[in-house]
Amino acid sequence: MRTILHLDMDAFFAAVEVLDRPELRGRPLIVGAAPDQRGVVATCSYEARRFGIHSAMPSRTAFKLCPQAVFVAPRHDRYAEISRQVMILLETFSPEIEPVSIDEAFLDITGGLHRWPDARTLAIELKQRIRTGTGLTASVGIAPNKFLAKLASDLEKPDGLTMTPFDPDGIAAFLLPLPVERLWGVGKVTAATLHDAGLTVVGDIQARNMVELERLLGPALAAHVHALAHGRDERPVNATPAPEKSISGETTFDTDCADPLRIRQVLLETAEEVARRLRATGRLAGTVHIKVRFGDFTTLTRQAPLTPPTAADAALIHATLDLLTRQHITRPLRLVGMGVSGLRNPGDAAPPLPPSQPLLFPELAPPPPANSANAATPETPRLDQAVDQLRARYGTAILRRGQWKKPDAK
Repeated sequence: MRTILHLDMDAFFAAVEVLDRPELRGRPLIVGAAPDQRGVVATCSYEARRFGIHSAMPSRTAFKLCPQAVFVAPRHDRYAEISRQVMILLETFSPEIEPVSIDEAFLDITGGLHRWPDARTLAIELKQRIRTGTGLTASVGIAPNKFLAKLASDLEKPDGLTMTPFDPDGIAAFLLPLPVERLWGVGKVTAATLHDAGLTVVGDIQARNMVELERLLGPALAAHVHALAHGRDERPVNATPAPEKSISGETTFDTDCADPLRIRQVLLETAEEVARRLRATGRLAGTVHIKVRFGDFTTLTRQAPLTPPTAADAALIHATLDLLTRQHITRPLRLVGMGVSGLRNPGDAAPPLPPSQPLLFPELAPPPPANSANAATPETPRLDQAVDQLRARYGTAILRRGQWKKPDAK
């Protein structure tokens, strides 16, 4: 039987802010957009959560719930730095690590338990090393599978340590009193369906047979919910997560923006950031897409192929702005964003092009359109890499394209 550990850093972004600014300790702290701007809460301290504040809540709503809260803008580079320290510490306990996000990971510690009296002792030592090495706390769940480990890590936050039973009867008893919402994949809609049928806790699902559940949820969802209600989850810890299928970014303006130069500048900077992230993966993009949202929340998306696939700043910027220009947008925008998909490795073969009508006089054919790929030069990769290195060392403002004044958008 496997022994899986799930580690979840406590209120990670907020905890890092308190680490760097001790005067914020004990105060309701919100990391995210300012309360006078459009935007949401990224995370908040436990002191802020007592007021009903939670992630993804509009910052303006959070301010109404807690006017005395301190709002700070996210510092993603700093969070990534601490995250790397934590992941390095995890490697000293097991090579089988599956990062789930910047602040949580699964570890399969089955093979390393021989070096410890038991799994709980290992977890205590892990938590202590994280506290000593970073000054932060983490909550840990230990279980025979990923679902139960993730569930356990969330039960005694902050700074918690929960170990589930490992035998089937003990697992069933452990799950029995928990609300059905604790089952992975049971969202608001499924929970409402279960509640309407009188199923409010996991024990209610355990008491139903598959025929009843299939009638209620359909075969696939019924099988999923039934397995989790009995604590069954066969997913292994994947030490090599699947690569991203797309990379994107977007900006919501404080007030609807009608300035075309400002909109183009925001898209330009977003394209640069997406290109940097793309290069960090060592992959190329085959498709670029843009997204615009108007004040009435009507949303428009458009995409275009990148031929050949690219990760160059100039190519992505050119393709992005070309897509925007072709939409002839005249209404103010609430949000603008761009992204890339069709990611592939440089050596991968490109998908076949659709058949086309041969030209009778090919020498008279018009030149190809100035798309994203044609906007790059052979020197582009080295130039982009040099810019990446400079920005990583000195900050993104060290080199800027377009307008020098930073748009006041979040």
